[in-house]
Amino acid sequence: MNVGVLYSRIRRDEKLLLSELRERGHEVTKVDVRDQQFTLSNAPEGLTDCDVVVDRCLATSRSKYATRFLDHYGVPVVNSAETAALCADKAETSLALSAAGVPTPETTVAFTTDAAMDAIESFGYPCVLKPVVGSWGRLMAKLDSKSAAEAILEHKATLGHYEHKVFYVQEFVEKPGRDIRVVAVDGEPIAGMTRSSDHWLTNAAKGASAEPFEVDDEVAELVARASEAVGGGLLGVDLMETGDGYTVHEVNHTVEFKALDDAVDVDVPAAVVDWLESRVEETATDEQTVEATT
Repeated sequence: MNVGVLYSRIRRDEKLLLSELRERGHEVTKVDVRDQQFTLSNAPEGLTDCDVVVDRCLATSRSKYATRFLDHYGVPVVNSAETAALCADKAETSLALSAAGVPTPETTVAFTTDAAMDAIESFGYPCVLKPVVGSWGRLMAKLDSKSAAEAILEHKATLGHYEHKVFYVQEFVEKPGRDIRVVAVDGEPIAGMTRSSDHWLTNAAKGASAEPFEVDDEVAELVARASEAVGGGLLGVDLMETGDGYTVHEVNHTVEFKALDDAVDVDVPAAVVDWLESRVEETATDEQTVEATT
């Protein structure tokens, strides 16, 4: 098969994926989105010949618009533009998870500093203030006091971009010094890991240590439901242990998997390529069926 890879920087994750594809003899079309122009009528050269395109864009804005244009051209892309739009926005993700009945932290969105302060006071201290768009734990704040909340709200209000004026306030979950990342394809877990740190943020990008996590039936069910809620695809589902079970706090649509690949015995990029092959095969079978019935 011919697999397109959208990227803006080749990280170790992309190197692992590209190596696996080439070792299996698949043709790879690498597309640096920084060099492309997406018009209303024509796809960038080479993409229309791809059996499937994998979105590995580093920037959220590029991911959202590039996948939307590929959808417009009728080029199969994972993850879909709809999934990218949902997962790229924390408020949209929270709404999708809540609508699907997936346990997720209590969340309030406000549009002024006064309304945000009221929400923070309602949650009590500590609580968490997050940007609606962002990754790697950047610009997230644990608010331990009213004075800290007032200072951070003032900073956000003066940052300029409209997204900083959407105040996303969330309950603080007392997790046991770790969270859980499960990488899944269409809701089926490939593998899981815990990310542990003395800091309240346990992102691998923040230096958290990764250990294998055995995905039990309860977690597998939550991962499947969270995946379905955002449209499926290749996803990283993040969960926290609450003492009464688990809560899903984030779903990542351009998930990084190098830390997971190092932590577990499962060959993660191989499992991803297995899934891509099955997707292409299913699409070809569906097209043959349609042709046979017309």
